[in-house]
Amino acid sequence: MAINAKILVVDDDELTRQVLSSYFENEGYEVLCASTAEEAEELLTFGNVELVLLDIKMPGKDGLTLTRELRVNNEIGIILVTGSQDEVDRLIGLECGADEYVTKPFNPREILARAKNLIRRVKLCQQIKPESADDYILKGFDLWKLNPVRRQLIDEQQVTVQLTEGEFQLLKCLMDHVGKIMSRDQILDHMRNREWVPTDRTVDVLIGRLRRKLGDDPAEPRLILTVHGAGYLFTPKLIDVI
Repeated sequence: MAINAKILVVDDDELTRQVLSSYFENEGYEVLCASTAEEAEELLTFGNVELVLLDIKMPGKDGLTLTRELRVNNEIGIILVTGSQDEVDRLIGLECGADEYVTKPFNPREILARAKNLIRRVKLCQQIKPESADDYILKGFDLWKLNPVRRQLIDEQQVTVQLTEGEFQLLKCLMDHVGKIMSRDQILDHMRNREWVPTDRTVDVLIGRLRRKLGDDPAEPRLILTVHGAGYLFTPKLIDVI
């Protein structure tokens, strides 16, 4: 049974829009459709959209640009659904802030599984009242605190940094295995609803994004170390912060 949620399908291919909208509507979701990024932006101004299923290559503004703009200050799930088999496109999509990447032809059940997870997380963030943000235990490390419900990092000046679903899953995996070298395969195995192949560079992209948000110099990282030929090592000591 689907939770109450609204999904926006953005694709210039009418058949793809029909397939996705019909499938999610049959699962109980409310679905909006747009054929361009500009049309999608108009629909998003009405709010209450928890997930965007977004094509990359469209006339006018492309999906990567829209993804980047949405990620500036918008807590919304983004799954790129594209016909491009190019590994570079997938990595750029993740760099821009997409949570997931699915290539055509796709299995609707796979997209549904990924969508449910993202929507659940987005709705949970929306339901937390600002005044209650410190009413539960936060995990602290180095100069940061992690709010696991809101998927936010909080610095010493109480400035918050929003994490995407992929970034949050990666950071949680590293924190759960602090002081232990984690290979890319092990990290991907711990990240929910993610399929991977031996050449998958998702972890490397997410590590780069996390380091930037943590201010961890990739040339001389302190928090997330690269162990060449083995994987990554999360070094800070963890503390519970009320």
